[in-house]
Amino acid sequence: MRVFDRRGVRPVGRAGDLLISLALPSGIRATVDPRGATLVDLWVPDREGRLDDILLGHEVPGQGPRMFYGSTVGRYANRIAGAAFTLDGQAHRLAANDGPNCLHGGPEGFDARDWQVVVPDEASVTLRLVSPDGDQGFPGRLTAQVAYALSEDDAGARLDITMTATTDRATPVSLTNHAYVNLGGARDAARLRGVGDHRLSVAAARLVPVDAAAIPLAEAPVAVEGTPFDFRHPARIGDRLRVGHPQLLAVRGIDHCFCLYGAGFRQAARLEHPETGRVMAVWTDQPGLQVYSGNWLDGTHRGKDGVAYRMGDAICLEPGAWPDAPNRPDFPPAILRPGERYLHRMALVFPTPR
Repeated sequence: MRVFDRRGVRPVGRAGDLLISLALPSGIRATVDPRGATLVDLWVPDREGRLDDILLGHEVPGQGPRMFYGSTVGRYANRIAGAAFTLDGQAHRLAANDGPNCLHGGPEGFDARDWQVVVPDEASVTLRLVSPDGDQGFPGRLTAQVAYALSEDDAGARLDITMTATTDRATPVSLTNHAYVNLGGARDAARLRGVGDHRLSVAAARLVPVDAAAIPLAEAPVAVEGTPFDFRHPARIGDRLRVGHPQLLAVRGIDHCFCLYGAGFRQAARLEHPETGRVMAVWTDQPGLQVYSGNWLDGTHRGKDGVAYRMGDAICLEPGAWPDAPNRPDFPPAILRPGERYLHRMALVFPTPR
């Protein structure tokens, strides 16, 4: 592990000023910022062995508009309708930051906090955050940890992201990583193209339909069969985004939770970029996968190396609980209670390109 300040100049000790570099002998590497427990970059090879950063974002998280680039979002990823829920007979009012709703934990969610670095080594780092009782309206004192670990073998490389939490009072919890991925490479403005040429498969036969505010409809979930959301077999993303389906029109593209098959730690999605040969599989133990096609990237602000990001320049594959589960007893539960341990295991797996 290498620790350096935000200008890459010298080691520093305060979490708000440092970046952490994780690296493997092959050159595959990642940078983590304790601010937001953020995955700043991730360099992986193409079929010719050329390394490129596949993540959109800022060199320093928080430089531009709050887009959650690579950050750890919580205390509850996705939306809670009306910024309110009732738990064990008690009503809780949350901080609204997406119209009347609470998105990704509220206006000062976990992505906006300085996490403490607690366990570093050459290829992994663990960060911790204590969220006090009443934080953004959520009940309970929550202690959360996120661990990033790089590894590789003959089959390829992987980044394991392990999120845990404990609480002293019952509270909703769903943590995830919000990486914006473009397997073609994200640093070169001349080469950056949208993810329309990527092929996506998702292990789900149902999804959660939403209204224009991205809040689940009463009839959720519904079957993907016969819709542009059917990614049970690999399909070009661009071919699906241009279909005039009401659910695509409602949120300007894909921004939906897919209801994953099965339980336990399993592959949820596979993203392929035929031109470079890069492939990324997403593994998780959670019940849902939010697929977001970068609908609100509008070219009005610059990211890494001054590149202006446009609609569809990346895709986010965010495992977690279903949206608004605290208000939907028909959805898989997402409540953590005292004495329990929240655990979300996810991994980004990169088979050796061919």
